[in-house]
Amino acid sequence: MERVQLADFLRRRREAIRPAEVGIADGPRRRTAGLRREEVAMLAGMSVDYVVRLEQGRSSQPSTQLLGALARALRLSEDERAHLFHLAGHRPPPAEGVARLARAGLIRMLDLLGDTPAMVLSDLGEVLAQNRAALLLTGDHSGFSGDDRYAVYRWFTDPAARAVNPPEERERHSRQFVADLRAAAGRRSTDPVVAGLVERLQTASADFRRLWAEHEVAVRRADRKTILHPRVGRLVMDCETLVTPDQTQELLVLTPADAETRERLELLRVLGIEEFPTRPAPGQ
Repeated sequence: MERVQLADFLRRRREAIRPAEVGIADGPRRRTAGLRREEVAMLAGMSVDYVVRLEQGRSSQPSTQLLGALARALRLSEDERAHLFHLAGHRPPPAEGVARLARAGLIRMLDLLGDTPAMVLSDLGEVLAQNRAALLLTGDHSGFSGDDRYAVYRWFTDPAARAVNPPEERERHSRQFVADLRAAAGRRSTDPVVAGLVERLQTASADFRRLWAEHEVAVRRADRKTILHPRVGRLVMDCETLVTPDQTQELLVLTPADAETRERLELLRVLGIEEFPTRPAPGQ
């Protein structure tokens, strides 16, 4: 671990980011160039004390999870992210791990969308990053592990995942999930991660087996869905998906489809983040 170089790199990257780039107001009394340490801590979900110790070169070796959080908070490019891992004495994540870190450009787009709910997903439906508006709408997806990281797996194995959509929409969503996964499996035909996920879904869900056998293929780019929110009720959302050229990540943007939904989203923003369902709603 290169503590001195790591400290210098983190400090310079923090100072290079303008607060507006991460959705933080740049008030007239700000004296610090770039972000404050407490702002980095907030964005990364760690203590201010640990950020201070990292920048002063007196921290313990950060875990790969902490490094991933710092990379997202500091909007690092893929090359900068790899450099961060090297300085901390870790090998950069393998191909799958890299895909699980949201691209810096997509995170900047999240920031620019402001009060519009948006999230970055992998091509297997794992939420890689969410803006605050998406947290209010769907809950925090960062705590999932194992196959539960994938929205398609939760949809077919956890009844609570389907409960956030009305019954009349569930068959359509099931078909969309399977068709999208079929497209990913075709692109990644030699990837054991995808093959293993499909195999476990076939074992776990008869409904998935039925739809998988139909061999429908479609990459979702636009949709309308109804979300049954526990705090503000029924929300009808238009969903637009922007896919990266290599099709490994996508930006999902959700906008209100009618005036009533717009008013309820305004109410949700006023209520703020107070409580969420015990199981977050699926990202798409």
